[in-house]
Amino acid sequence: MRKLLLTLTLVIGMIISMNAQNAKGDWYIGTGDIANVAWTDWAVAPTVGYAFTDNLMVGVDVSQADSTEDLSIDVHARYFFKGFFAYAATEGFETDALKLGVGKMFTFHKSVFVDPKVVYDSALKTTNLQLGVGLKF
Repeated sequence: MRKLLLTLTLVIGMIISMNAQNAKGDWYIGTGDIANVAWTDWAVAPTVGYAFTDNLMVGVDVSQADSTEDLSIDVHARYFFKGFFAYAATEGFETDALKLGVGKMFTFHKSVFVDPKVVYDSALKTTNLQLGVGLKF
């Protein structure tokens, strides 16, 4: 029982202490969402972002569902506030397909990050949990 409590305390302490420090001039390179994909439909949607201020990061995603569909370029932004962020994205520069969400970015070893977020898709009228991973420079 003591080992379980100690392990649980260490894990909670590590999660609380892992804070993403967003700074002006940081670059973010990673994946947009790896949580909602079946292993048979696995596709990579690379994303690149740049922090224009200490609180605002703007980026683009490039994706293609399969070889029969056109390449899609999506724009997203994150506003960081007290360790959390507000998220907004458009699909192909269309404002009627807006995605809004909140999340938290966890940084490991100064450059590797994981960013779980809850996102509402206005086009599909759904709310999903998304998980992105990447590197911060």
